[in-house]
Amino acid sequence: MTREEALSLVREYVKNEGLVKHMLCVEAAMRYYAEKFGEDVELWGITGLLHDFDWEIHPTAEQHPAQGAPILRQHGLDEVIVRAILSHGDNTGIPRLSLMEKALNACDEITGLITAVALVRPSKSLHDLEPSSVKKKWKDKAFAAGTNREEMEKAAADFGIDLWGEHVGNIIAAMRRIAPELGLAGNL
Repeated sequence: MTREEALSLVREYVKNEGLVKHMLCVEAAMRYYAEKFGEDVELWGITGLLHDFDWEIHPTAEQHPAQGAPILRQHGLDEVIVRAILSHGDNTGIPRLSLMEKALNACDEITGLITAVALVRPSKSLHDLEPSSVKKKWKDKAFAAGTNREEMEKAAADFGIDLWGEHVGNIIAAMRRIAPELGLAGNL
């Protein structure tokens, strides 16, 4: 499946533009890490792009992503992608074994927190956002209260990357590549 076909599949199933932007963030982060580790950039990117494609039709942990997997298979998705998407849901029982599976889990929720931090900044931009600003908001438990900070810490550790020493900065750098598409180029 090409990136264009994957995006078309996302657009078929997802009407919430915020969710589409989340998937674009995860795609950008996955592409960044694939480049960093010399992995297949398209494979990793498409995995990130599609990881939540079924959330609107399967909006519970019991359904998502398990009930989306058959749809992906019907569209001829490589089983490596399907398995990675299944592994990002803790409820599926699919352990994260490959580097790509661990990367997907590590990139998923942190992109939402970074987006939230960028949106409350006066600049509304990723271009002047630093990890220290994310860390400051991280400490405020009322900020983005729906995010699971423990899961983000564990996911980064499982991926083998230091959350504050490298990971948050990498995710910001990846998201900056698509900042205009995300509406996060700001007013600098």
